[in-house]
Amino acid sequence: MESVSVPLGDHDTAALIAADRRHLLHPYQVFDTYLVDEVLPIAAGAGADLIDSEGRTYLDAVGGMWCTNIGLGRDEMADAIADQVRRLAYANPFTDMTTPPAVRLAERLAALAPGDLNRVFFTCGGSTAIDATFRTIQFYQHALGRPDKRNIISRIDAYHGTTFASVSIGGKPGDRIPGFDYLDDRIHHLSSPNHYRYGAGRSEQEFADDLVAEFVETIDRLGGPDRVAAFFAEPIMGSGGVIVPPADYLARMRSICADNDIVYVSDEVVTAFGRLGEWFASETMFGITPDIITVAKGLTSGYLPLGAAIISDEIYDVIAAEGHGRYFAVGYTYSGHPVSCAAALTNLDIIEREGILDHVRDIGPYFMDQLSTLADLAMVGDVRGSHLMACVEFVADRETKEIYPESVGIGKLVANACESRGLIVRPMDNLNVMSPPLVIDRDDVDRMVAILREAIVEVRAQLDDQS
Repeated sequence: MESVSVPLGDHDTAALIAADRRHLLHPYQVFDTYLVDEVLPIAAGAGADLIDSEGRTYLDAVGGMWCTNIGLGRDEMADAIADQVRRLAYANPFTDMTTPPAVRLAERLAALAPGDLNRVFFTCGGSTAIDATFRTIQFYQHALGRPDKRNIISRIDAYHGTTFASVSIGGKPGDRIPGFDYLDDRIHHLSSPNHYRYGAGRSEQEFADDLVAEFVETIDRLGGPDRVAAFFAEPIMGSGGVIVPPADYLARMRSICADNDIVYVSDEVVTAFGRLGEWFASETMFGITPDIITVAKGLTSGYLPLGAAIISDEIYDVIAAEGHGRYFAVGYTYSGHPVSCAAALTNLDIIEREGILDHVRDIGPYFMDQLSTLADLAMVGDVRGSHLMACVEFVADRETKEIYPESVGIGKLVANACESRGLIVRPMDNLNVMSPPLVIDRDDVDRMVAILREAIVEVRAQLDDQS
């Protein structure tokens, strides 16, 4: 990676924290712990490292939010963004106007995507990509004269975003909490494909057989294929706990969709652009060609917000057919934002030129192998994932897989112990999730695993002392 100079700036950390508490509402803010645990002001970043306002450095094993794929602080990205701002910062993207960066990026994504996914609709991020896809599917079914084909099927533990439609499609229990409403009359959730947690003594193949049978039964229960519009699935579930599906499960689900004229949506917001060593994971890793792929995050490596729904020619040709007086009433002020698209094009250039996909295919198995060494610790129930997308699940009892009470906050305890040692991991209930920048090396991996081991040992000793 190119060398970077990172100015930290002059910050009053105490004042930053006080102003944050007074004025800033964080995504997924936990109100009680927010008053106890101080926020961590990040002032700078370079490569895979973050630097706080006091100048302390942390290895970012979370990759921002699954997204800083090429690493932080790249001058090439800054220059591309600045050049585009000077040339054209914004233009109306609606109806019959376009910009060169948006056109070039759409053309490039179509070339990279599998099958006939040649039509690109740009959004502001992953949630809006899912939301736009949900509406596109409605429009598609209506264009075919099938307004009753409206039910959507997703899965428990799925994460698809936080707009009203996308969070409703998602099935993470922690996202569907009292106090918020959800679109439940037409969205239905199948069992989670988490074999470790829900396999109940079945082999992975037996587990997959039951999951597929449940899909068929659900279609029948909803009134048959004429009542089911689409199935949404992440190739590997991300925020639901890095759940790698049983072998052939997704291919069989895709086959059922094809046989029953059900739109298959592959949510690759996390998995695309190198996280699993491929541009897209759906076809190359799981043998499926979806009808729609949604993307965001690694599309710009987090440098600017951008998402997209990549749509098949088959669907586009239906919604765009002449003589029906229809128009596509979906759009955002920042759809195809020229600066974001310029950033994405440069990001894709870097991934390609530096052979980052090949690097992930090399470093990914090493990362997973080293993480797996933590399985000798009594508190570690499962280590799972693929390439640079991984999760450590903590349990109070390895035999029964009993988890610690939520009040313990086991994932947060381990994350705090890591942070004090210069490592950022993402706590989610009884899990620590990792999705580091794709440019990490073996020394980074060794450091991550060593710190994780120390943190887990420390936390387990503290819990033993309290019992």
